[in-house]
Amino acid sequence: MHILIIEDDRDLCDALKSQLLSRNHTADCCHTGSEALYHAMSGAYDLILLDRMLPEIDGLSILRSIRQNHISAPVILTTALGSLDDRIKGLDCGADDYLVKPYAIEELLARIRALSRRPKDFSDHTCLSYLDIRFDPDTRTITCRDKEELLSKRKALLMEFFMRNPDKTLTREQIYSRVWGPDGTVEDGNLDTYIYFLRKHLLTLKSRACIQTVHGMGYRLEGNHVS
Repeated sequence: MHILIIEDDRDLCDALKSQLLSRNHTADCCHTGSEALYHAMSGAYDLILLDRMLPEIDGLSILRSIRQNHISAPVILTTALGSLDDRIKGLDCGADDYLVKPYAIEELLARIRALSRRPKDFSDHTCLSYLDIRFDPDTRTITCRDKEELLSKRKALLMEFFMRNPDKTLTREQIYSRVWGPDGTVEDGNLDTYIYFLRKHLLTLKSRACIQTVHGMGYRLEGNHVS
């Protein structure tokens, strides 16, 4: 699993990451609320380990924001606040599990395993709109005015990731993790080939949307202002 660790205690964060890596997971760390929100909103993670008390933006606010933006990755909320009211508030905000600090790493790993056994769904399958295009994940079609393009499964997964994150730069690593999976093998140039084909689809549709290369980082879905 590709896990996002959101924890302002850097030593604890490093220790958690080391333990997860030793169990064949991959992990990224964030230490502030604003940094965490940026990474969590990418939709690139299979699970999020979220500290409730964070600088800049608190954990519950991050949780509400990602759920409002249809990020469905399981979230384990961690905190020293262990009252019944605190646990209920965290779960009602969208957490899938709640772990009170201090906790044993074995218990955390067991909860991660339990959440990983739940059926996974890439998306909520609602139609997505941006500028003059509309994308349907169920039928894998992009429509623009009276024209329609059908995508292969891989291109559809890539297009959905862009459509859920318009005007945001998605790094190559985020795209690999979300579209091919954290353990997927991707040959050099594969991503660029799929980007090329998606660009051709958008050109065929004569859409105002385009996929721009952000040099040294990745790609971004944005408007090209072509009528």
